[in-house]
Amino acid sequence: MPREVCPVCDSAGAEQFLFRESVPVHQHQLFAAAADARAIRRGVLDMRSCDACGFVFNAAFDPALVDYGPAYENSQDSSPAFNAHLDGLVDHLVRDGGVRNGRVVEVGCGKGVFLGKLLAHPDNHSDAVGFDPSYLGAERVGRTRFVKDFYGPATAVPADVVICRHVIEHVARPLDLLRTVRISVGESGATRVFFETPCVEWILQNRVTWDFFYEHCSLFTVASLSLALERAGFAVTSVRHIFGGQYLWAEGTSGRTPDTDQFQTRPTTRLATEIRRFAAENSERVTRWHDLLADLAPRGPVFVWGAGAKGVTFCNLADPDGSRLAGVIDVNVAKQGRFLPGTGHPIVPPASAVGAAAVLVLNPNYVAEIRAAVASLGSHAEVIDLMQEATPCGS
Repeated sequence: MPREVCPVCDSAGAEQFLFRESVPVHQHQLFAAAADARAIRRGVLDMRSCDACGFVFNAAFDPALVDYGPAYENSQDSSPAFNAHLDGLVDHLVRDGGVRNGRVVEVGCGKGVFLGKLLAHPDNHSDAVGFDPSYLGAERVGRTRFVKDFYGPATAVPADVVICRHVIEHVARPLDLLRTVRISVGESGATRVFFETPCVEWILQNRVTWDFFYEHCSLFTVASLSLALERAGFAVTSVRHIFGGQYLWAEGTSGRTPDTDQFQTRPTTRLATEIRRFAAENSERVTRWHDLLADLAPRGPVFVWGAGAKGVTFCNLADPDGSRLAGVIDVNVAKQGRFLPGTGHPIVPPASAVGAAAVLVLNPNYVAEIRAAVASLGSHAEVIDLMQEATPCGS
């Protein structure tokens, strides 16, 4: 039964703007065989937008279908551009955010890369606790303790700083997570909180169809993220765009007690306009991809670069039977030799670009480094920025 009520502001009547009947429920799960990858569990994508607050959510999301266990691999630190992004966040947290002492808790720490960078900063003397059921390393690494479990009421620990990067978009009821954090940090008002999550305004304005997928059941605007944090009882100090506008970075403190009666929803006229445009152009956009792959096929092998969520979603939309793309290139060695969820495309190393006719890039932040990597291999493959295909003129 689709959810009809907004999980952030409790308004009824969220409007559907995108519907896909059968999509892979995971974009980052590793599969050792193509048949297993094609047999992945599937769910319904029923994306709706709340006119009252601007929150976007999958009304058909079923949490029982997803599994963030040891086979889940979404590390991105093999990319120089993404590493630079992480380093910038670390420097901001230490230099401007005052993260230098006390205890840092990271909710959804992945394989521990970000905490490792943060505690390695020469001016940071904090200790840390990282929570993630997909973590694979030792329980203790230097000043960090890792908990191979979800962060929740039974596992939460006191903290001076809470960092939650790219987790809240995976949670169907985001206020539950935020309130768990708020309760765990107590009433002193001294705890600082930092949240990073995709920006749905950027996705819509740039017509990035491959950025809507099952794992991301909760997507925020600046207004709806601010509202969610306020309703959970945080004092929001800032929400800004980062990573070329693709992500939102929110900062706040545990500065007040929640009073749900005082919060007002915020008009989202511009968002509604972008949603209508996105919905109107969506089918035509997928047709253009099919035509592009047909045009490229006679020239030789064509690869997508990046076996992350964008690559998985694009391949499932543009080449669902795996007949037009030779595979997906990824610099993450943990993914190489595995197969793409849903389609079963092989995930191959960058050397596969040698002899390729074209490499398709789905994220503009990585175009420069991918062009450099292709050139360094001596490959003459055309590197095609598909965002140019997705973005309407004048945007």
